[in-house]
Amino acid sequence: RPFHVEPTNIVSVNDDMQRVTDEASAMNKRIHYYSRLTSPADRALIAPDHVLPAPDEIYVYSPLGTAFKVDSCIDGCGKNSSIVTIFMIWNTMMGTSILSIPWGIKQAGFTSGIILILLMGILTLYCCYRVVKSRKMIPLIDTSNWEFPDVCKYYFGSFGQWSSLLFSMVSLVGAMVVYWVLMSNFLFNTGKFIYNFVHDINVTDIVPGTNGSNKVICPSAASGHPPQNRSVVFSSGNNTDFELFEEWWNKSQTVPFYLIAVLLPLLNLKSPSFFAKFNVLGTVSVVYLVFLVTVKAARLGIHLEYNWFTENDFFVPEFRILFPQLTGVLTLAFFIHNCVITLLQNNRNQENNVRDLSIAYFLVGLTYLYVGVIIFASFPSPPLSKECIEQNFLDNFPSDDIMSFVARIFLLFQMMTVYPLLGYLARVQLLRQFFGNAYPSIFHVLVLNIAIVGAGVAMARFYPNIGGIIRYSGATCGLAFVFVYPSLIYVISLHRAGQLTWPALIIHIFIILLGLANLIAQFLL
Repeated sequence: RPFHVEPTNIVSVNDDMQRVTDEASAMNKRIHYYSRLTSPADRALIAPDHVLPAPDEIYVYSPLGTAFKVDSCIDGCGKNSSIVTIFMIWNTMMGTSILSIPWGIKQAGFTSGIILILLMGILTLYCCYRVVKSRKMIPLIDTSNWEFPDVCKYYFGSFGQWSSLLFSMVSLVGAMVVYWVLMSNFLFNTGKFIYNFVHDINVTDIVPGTNGSNKVICPSAASGHPPQNRSVVFSSGNNTDFELFEEWWNKSQTVPFYLIAVLLPLLNLKSPSFFAKFNVLGTVSVVYLVFLVTVKAARLGIHLEYNWFTENDFFVPEFRILFPQLTGVLTLAFFIHNCVITLLQNNRNQENNVRDLSIAYFLVGLTYLYVGVIIFASFPSPPLSKECIEQNFLDNFPSDDIMSFVARIFLLFQMMTVYPLLGYLARVQLLRQFFGNAYPSIFHVLVLNIAIVGAGVAMARFYPNIGGIIRYSGATCGLAFVFVYPSLIYVISLHRAGQLTWPALIIHIFIILLGLANLIAQFLL
């Protein structure tokens, strides 16, 4: 018998088929992007089963190892709400740079430090806008699966491809070196606290510090000594055992090597996806640091004195010539330009991308400002000088400080779980470019990992200055991904469209010169 279908039903069926087709197309694009990040045999960054959303739940899987789950599924299933998108960007940007912000403010001066945080936040946000828009300015090509390095390759050819790889490796390896230095620091102080507590040892630090229950110390005052235990005298325990412990538990000479036994085998795993489950520790660590800073400031009080251009024994000028050291740190602190397209393309309402990115940058800047300003303002001057603020502000609290001990435990475990993920991303980016496979053999992977670990151990041994490492790596990779490439691509696209004006050209040349000056200044100051 002939089957009769009402016209209204035909329209309904066609609409449903089109909706299913659109959803399948979007899913295939996401799967295609994930699969490009790894070899076919390695499923660490291939879209896992939970990327295919069930009717009542949504999972979002980021190539940075961040996994989020939304319990509801409404229109736009498989996408994130604006709140989740903002949190993802904030969580990705917040990193080890937060520990060096108070030191950076000290180097720049209190007033200029606050101004620079605001200006660098605005400048890097504008460049981030240019990155997000760069993909959409390419005509007649499907760029839905492209990231910013793909855009660089389109505009600059093989030079753009290899230079973006180089600067991406600088940011990754720089982060891994900073992690190794910090893990050595946290492991040393944690071990020292546990040993002294178990053996009932009361240690008096040689370094100057305040008295009372809220002790703050000045490790840089003992600059004539290497950054070891620097402690003397104890009320109970065996002298020989304690001296032996200090000999074998040394911040720069032994502890960095102990980490090799734990982390090098983890780097050689084909798939470190297990460690992505602990990404939430990063958020917990930042929240706890904010809590620690608030409690310490409430107990120590505010210690400020405004000296605009002169320096005295306890305070620094409001404006200092060393301010580029802060801009170098901030370049990395606000750096998300090489992965922001991926984070925003999962936003349910694409028209809100600019707003959500702006809110995320505002929250990141607010977090940096709060921690930096509160630590600087509450640092007890006198009796200590503001110059005593360390590149890792936790070093200004003794190893037997309970709150600092908890912070170091959180950060140590979080960094030990993130470190293999960073190593995996470095392996994927580098080895796939040269060998077409992220895991060509155990020999290739082992050689690469030994080189990366060796760089971390060498820095922890001879240059354990995280502020210096962050500003050098931040200014270097930021020159390409933050200042040069976004500006050049925008100017070129405007020129091809016949819309380039002199004000736009001058503004973006000025941005490029700022990035170049930022990098050069790191080596002069």
